[in-house]
Amino acid sequence: MEKGEKNSQLEEPFSECGRYTYADYLTWEIDGMVELIKGKVFRQPSAPKRIHQEISREVSMPLYNYLDRGTCQVYVAPFDVRLPFGSKKNEDITTVVQPDICVICDPGKLDDAGCIGAPDLVVEILSPGDNRKELKDKYEVYQESGVKEYWVIQPETQNFLIYTLHHGYYKASKLYTTGDVIESSCIKGFKLDLDEVFDRVK
Repeated sequence: MEKGEKNSQLEEPFSECGRYTYADYLTWEIDGMVELIKGKVFRQPSAPKRIHQEISREVSMPLYNYLDRGTCQVYVAPFDVRLPFGSKKNEDITTVVQPDICVICDPGKLDDAGCIGAPDLVVEILSPGDNRKELKDKYEVYQESGVKEYWVIQPETQNFLIYTLHHGYYKASKLYTTGDVIESSCIKGFKLDLDEVFDRVK
């Protein structure tokens, strides 16, 4: 969720022990991207690096082309994905994330605000530094909410890992890299050549 001016009622930094909801989130006017994970605020104050955006393009475009005019829809950040655990009321939702890329095949989960419920596929592209949010916090809520497939891409080392939901828990693939072609289990027939993804990113 991109915001403009800061809200005078919500001073930064956010309280480390504060617990917020989607209803709170909708009132905030702050700079940068904000996500809520189990009520805790996570901020990204600066824009993603160029290589991050290039990887996003090289992964999202093949998905767009493959799924064009089908039921499944591809969205790239900023795009709010609300993950309710129980009630779908704004004041009860405590997890709102913005995956770098997501694919949603159930039109009933889409509304004017974005997506409510688990996407079928989520892609997160790691940035340099601490990636605890993607590798632990988001991993946990994606697994708990039922995201069928979670792709994690490391641009610096050109690695690609797939987590596939199996009986409620993620099973990790081998570590893919250049020279590999990955296949999706939830988007039947889709393949992604990692040479084409990484070779175009310089």
